[in-house]
Amino acid sequence: MDIQNIIPDQSIALFVKNILVFENKDTPETVLPFFADGYPGLLFHQTENGLTIQPHGKKMPTIFLYGQTIKPISIHVNGHFQIIIFQFYPFVLRAFWGINPQDINDSCHYLTNGPKNDINKIISEILLTSAMEEKIRIIINLLLDYFEQKRNKLDFLVREVIQYIIDSRGIIPIKEIAEKEKLNIRTLERRFLKETGISAKQFAKIVQFQSSLNQLETKDFSKINDIVYANGYADQSHFIRVFKAFTGVTPNTFGKI
Repeated sequence: MDIQNIIPDQSIALFVKNILVFENKDTPETVLPFFADGYPGLLFHQTENGLTIQPHGKKMPTIFLYGQTIKPISIHVNGHFQIIIFQFYPFVLRAFWGINPQDINDSCHYLTNGPKNDINKIISEILLTSAMEEKIRIIINLLLDYFEQKRNKLDFLVREVIQYIIDSRGIIPIKEIAEKEKLNIRTLERRFLKETGISAKQFAKIVQFQSSLNQLETKDFSKINDIVYANGYADQSHFIRVFKAFTGVTPNTFGKI
């Protein structure tokens, strides 16, 4: 399987964090695990036999939005496939699509016609081109249409808070961010939850978990406590508890999978 991580260009970098591309031409059955990362997104797939998300057992449409992934899931595909995922900074779902983000935590939302676009026509355009770059360009143009129409609904303060948390790898206290923004912490949390579907503290916890997960996957440590202290956990038991909540297994078990 080929995997690409494409850095978004400047036109969409405000609201798109990453573009992920998965392609497979050989393996008869593929399982892609996904854990909480803090970023909802848009997924397009072109497959021989469809795409199913477990443990929900849902067979998914060709293109859809998904919300915050808090509990671990896996994508199951049989045969050849192409999957394109646009990961969004988590302040765009409400503004672009009028969704209450909490309503699609660990769930999805089927795309309907946008301000200028017939979604079935968009799908047909993507399916008709063989070039991956062109498929991605069509989706970028769709998102830019939403941005053009809905940018005045975006909460840019929440976007700043998101960036503070990312830059600190989830370790910065939310109270400190509230002070920087001259906001009451309850006001900040209320706005953040409304726009993203999770609290700022939960988002920070997920970012912190992802930093530790990356260190574990790249084997950038000598002992577990190296990960614990590098990522701001109080102690090893705290780290194990958080890790198991997001993955379903302990760090030691995960490292052997």
